Amino acid sequence: MTGPTVVGLHVAKARRLPTRAVESVEAEAGAGLVGDRYHGSRHRHVTVQSAADLAAAVADLGRPVDPGLTRRNVTISDGDIPTKPGTHIRIGEVELEVVRVAAPCRLLDDDLGPGAARALHARAGTVFRLLSSGTIHVGDEVDLHPDRESA
Repeated sequence: MTGPTVVGLHVAKARRLPTRAVESVEAEAGAGLVGDRYHGSRHRHVTVQSAADLAAAVADLGRPVDPGLTRRNVTISDGDIPTKPGTHIRIGEVELEVVRVAAPCRLLDDDLGPGAARALHARAGTVFRLLSSGTIHVGDEVDLHPDRESA
């Protein structure tokens, strides 16, 4: 049985600049994604959303939404992304730890139209800190429960 995979990667050099899709990105433990606006921040290193949650938001909105317009860094194919602080996941070779639930970005209604932030409420993903370094690629497998293996 295959688990979720990375289906999209996005970075933005600054807060109000649009995100750009990339095929891979370097993740630096304790620092973030190289080339992203949050690289060097203390805790907000990576945001992860689920394509399944995005599809549900799109159904509510009634119009298509490119995953990059949500301003999240990583979009995974499916699965319930953990939200409990301290919980770990693994994307490819990179280990991440939940910091908090990601609130919908205030820019969403401007970029996607009225109602976007409301449609993404409770579907906007999770903020993680990077515990290890490595390269994250589109197509990487995602382990949403790596702690189960060691239990």
